[in-house]
Amino acid sequence: MENNHDHPTRRSFIAAAAASSAIPLLPQGASAASAAKLLVAGSRTLEVNGLPARVFRLTGSDGKSGITLAPGERFRVELSNQAGTSTIIHWHGQLPPWKQDGFPWMETPPIVPGATKSYDYAPIPGTFWMHSHQGLQEQSLMTAPLIVHSAADQRADDQEVVMMLHDFSFRTPDELLADLTGQTPYAVHRMSRAVENFSTNAVHKLNSDTDQTDTGMGMGMGMGMGMGMGMGSMNMGGGSAMDLNDIEYDAFLANDRTLSDPEIVAVASAGRVRLRIINGSSSSQFWVGFGGLIGTVIAADGHDVHPVRAAYVPIAIAQRLDVLIEIPPGKPIPVFATLEGSRRRTGIVLAPPGVPIPRFTDVAPRVAPPVDNSLEMRLTARQPLVPRPPDMVQRIVLSGRMKPYAWSLNGAYWPKPVPLMLTNGQRVEIELINHSMMAHPMHLHGHAFQVVAINGTPVTGAVRDTVLVSPMMGSIRIAFDADNPGRWAFHCHNLYHMMTGMMTEFRYHGVTV
Repeated sequence: MENNHDHPTRRSFIAAAAASSAIPLLPQGASAASAAKLLVAGSRTLEVNGLPARVFRLTGSDGKSGITLAPGERFRVELSNQAGTSTIIHWHGQLPPWKQDGFPWMETPPIVPGATKSYDYAPIPGTFWMHSHQGLQEQSLMTAPLIVHSAADQRADDQEVVMMLHDFSFRTPDELLADLTGQTPYAVHRMSRAVENFSTNAVHKLNSDTDQTDTGMGMGMGMGMGMGMGMGSMNMGGGSAMDLNDIEYDAFLANDRTLSDPEIVAVASAGRVRLRIINGSSSSQFWVGFGGLIGTVIAADGHDVHPVRAAYVPIAIAQRLDVLIEIPPGKPIPVFATLEGSRRRTGIVLAPPGVPIPRFTDVAPRVAPPVDNSLEMRLTARQPLVPRPPDMVQRIVLSGRMKPYAWSLNGAYWPKPVPLMLTNGQRVEIELINHSMMAHPMHLHGHAFQVVAINGTPVTGAVRDTVLVSPMMGSIRIAFDADNPGRWAFHCHNLYHMMTGMMTEFRYHGVTV
């Protein structure tokens, strides 16, 4: 199996064991300015459970997946599209100017095959990731880690291990979405190509062709009018059911591998590891355990939190967690990620020197519960928002169902949203209320928000960019400062919910469209 993930180690462990590369250090007195890094969007063949699959890749000039930046280093990147199809890459959780965000507005069209686009902005430190925002390319692994180190990372001198999770199917993403909506793969492919650029002309033509303009439901509901084919649900008692796991995937990957051939990461005996967990899945959520050890959560979505100790942590689609693990001597530590509502799992193995590695099964001993906000309730931001009354309070209702497969925000379906208009300098609070039977991981581009209430209970919660809104009237209140003028997408990060309508626009007054 191909594996390009790099795992920086403690400098003392490197010197002793030469296990992997250290966190990059700037020379004494050196400037953070540097030549642009090359990032290539291309394709590759990945072996999954003994079978080859053609997928995308995002790799640097060193052939490793994604980008790692030193403290103070600018995000100066040349993105070369060698994928043979148009693409656009979103720097998930970063706060660039809006035209560098990597979203296919009309003003920022996708990058055509063979072209190169330049990016240059000051990144924020933490654990982030990158992924395509072009059609369904994310499902085909057009994703990679984006790690921005801080000076505090250098002082801590912990071994760092990135674990990036994916859901995988040998079927094409168009086929997966076609099953959900009851349409043909051809119709799904045509729809996604037509709306990628958020072009008014393309949307008008598509609505005319599909005769959906008189439904008042927009293109998202037009997609979802067929018979949905959700693959699973969990009976929650009382006559209600929470829908889980829309798609029956062929495999779940951790750093591009399954547990039949997991990545073995050399770690120092009795050392400490900073595990950077990234859920890069398109439609799957997990519980992560640390081989019976207690981990300490120190960051959520790249932003520091006060330490929280836990044996298992839930991670929603697109979220990240940084967890410190103290490695005991003499035993391997499997880090398992178990799919919610299932016994299926993937993972990596942390291996001290000289320790034999047993074979691990990809079936957990028990079914994992639905991913929830139990950890969210315990997280508190190290750098919360400065308290001030909100200038705007907006309620957004999340709705949708499996049959027909369509998902909306305040009754509107992308690409016909009703933009939320912001004024630079406002403190904005958004109340998210979930009227559907599925949880929705909601992501805001270009801003970091603080979780300030969960199911009506006030909290001084984590600063994040993606938050899970529980089903069946679950609610989350978030607050952020409108300090990055532009056009910004706000959407569910379940790829198939987004593609069938669950996305809107936050636009600043004065931005010309």
